Amino acid sequence: MRFTAHPDPARGLREIAEYGLNYDPSDTEGRGWHHDRVRHLLGDEVPGEPVPDGPFQLACRLVHDYEFAEPKIMRAYFHADAPLVGRDMLLEGRFSLLRFPMGVRVDVEVDEVRDRADGTRERSWGWSYRTLEHHLERGWLVYEVIKNLDTGRVEFLITGVSSRARIPNPIVALGFGVFGRWTQTRFYRAASTRLARLVAEVYAGAPRPEPRRIGPGDLVVAPTELRDGVRGAGAAAGS
Repeated sequence: MRFTAHPDPARGLREIAEYGLNYDPSDTEGRGWHHDRVRHLLGDEVPGEPVPDGPFQLACRLVHDYEFAEPKIMRAYFHADAPLVGRDMLLEGRFSLLRFPMGVRVDVEVDEVRDRADGTRERSWGWSYRTLEHHLERGWLVYEVIKNLDTGRVEFLITGVSSRARIPNPIVALGFGVFGRWTQTRFYRAASTRLARLVAEVYAGAPRPEPRRIGPGDLVVAPTELRDGVRGAGAAAGS
């Protein structure tokens, strides 16, 4: 595992395209496995189907493009023109000055209306990914934008199952043992807060951030960071 970001993201994506999962999806229970569920309010719409260009649809576009991630913690390289399901993503975990490249693959697109336990109904859109070989963690994450069709409440839901992967480098293994879980839960909170802020800003008229193309072709990096002292899509959430 490198202490710097992958020097060639395009080559990194070609490499992880050959990787398989780094865990058995049928064995995610027991000691060492974390089951997380984080829900965060994004806004409110009138009851019924999502409003065109309302908070639900805005959030879906941002989630599709991985713009909800906090750039101080995580970035992702991927091919923008690739279908969502099957999309390989080269994640760049960021801790202080260290950078850790990790591969994941989108396996499911969520698009459904379902019944809730309280008798109301909700529309959900999102996607999930699973971790690939050489990732620091094992497991899967689901990112969903949810609208309660009876109340109009729009929320962001992160559901995940994860555990520490085998890390050959003893220094990295020690650091992950101390800071890994803390960083993971910090990412959940920061992503939820950032998405809520972006939805509010774009709904109020700010430009919608989009992944930045790097080099030729459709290779992009997300989330967006605006520089030159301009607060906007790339400003850190909760700072």
